[in-house]
Amino acid sequence: MKNRHSELNIGHLLGSLLLAAALTGCSESAKETTQAPPKAALTVTTTTPQMLDWPQTLKASGNIAAWQEAVIGPEISNYRITEVNANVGDRVKKGQALARIASDTVESELAETRASVAEAQATLSEARANQERSRQLREKGFYSPQQGTQTDTAADTALARLNAAKARLQTAELKRSKAAVLAPDDGIISARLATVGTLTQPGQELFRLIRGGRLEWRAEVTAGEIARLKPGQIAVLESTNGEALEGTVRAVAPTVDPQTRNALVYVDLPAQSSGAVSAGMFYRGEFRLGQSPALTLPQSALLLREGFAYVFRVDRDKVTQTKITTGRRNGERIEVIGLDSQAQIVASGAGFLADGDTVSIVAAKPAP
Repeated sequence: MKNRHSELNIGHLLGSLLLAAALTGCSESAKETTQAPPKAALTVTTTTPQMLDWPQTLKASGNIAAWQEAVIGPEISNYRITEVNANVGDRVKKGQALARIASDTVESELAETRASVAEAQATLSEARANQERSRQLREKGFYSPQQGTQTDTAADTALARLNAAKARLQTAELKRSKAAVLAPDDGIISARLATVGTLTQPGQELFRLIRGGRLEWRAEVTAGEIARLKPGQIAVLESTNGEALEGTVRAVAPTVDPQTRNALVYVDLPAQSSGAVSAGMFYRGEFRLGQSPALTLPQSALLLREGFAYVFRVDRDKVTQTKITTGRRNGERIEVIGLDSQAQIVASGAGFLADGDTVSIVAAKPAP
């Protein structure tokens, strides 16, 4: 029995020691928790929105096309092409021979017509001589009036035949001149179908010519945007290599496509641009409509979340996440709408912040 009481006393003692140890550990843990240091504040720089005078622009897209494209074909048919002097991409001058057509048959027709003219002239000379003799004999009473009328008619008929022969001669000479296919204007050859040895046909296309080498941008804009555009405005095209190509609005289409509800705006491109762009290319660009003030921030100050734009306003040492609306962009700055011009905004690193965070401000970042 004595041993049993001893075991019970030892058990109570061990339990008391373990309870004391547990209580001591909890007290120290609570003390450590109470004395944990506060979360460190993030260091940020701030900036204020800057009012700038920015250009108003209108975005558009469209294709590059020839200002005017002339289709060049033969003016005489059923003659063989003997020479082709121009190819795609060649710059040609007005009146330059692009191709030549075999003129053997034309030359023979011309020679035959010239002979007809000479024959008609001889016939007319003879008829006029007979007319003069008839007049003299009639005055002496040897010819009757009827015979005089016959000689007058023969002379008039010979004159008419001569005039007809001369007309045929002009036609033959004109036909011979058409044996050379000439460029109707200065420009660039954009297509060539002429081939040596083929026969010319009525309405056949031999070449296509971009008149003057002039290209234009045919931009599509919506019906509601037409009123903002007028001839003389500047348009800037965004090229794939990063270089800007500047043009001038020549005309705005008077009609709107009933299917797309879009209208075309014709933008003249500088002549030297024909080497940088080609007809058929698709380009994006913008029209410059004038200047207007814009409240701007550097793009690094913006935070995009779930399709919306936010900035962090700084009030003392706390930040507040503020939703804003963005507008125009120019370089590294962006227009912001719905923001106080005197607000202190976190200039960069917004992605590391959350609403209500404590921050340490280093210095106000001046706007560039």
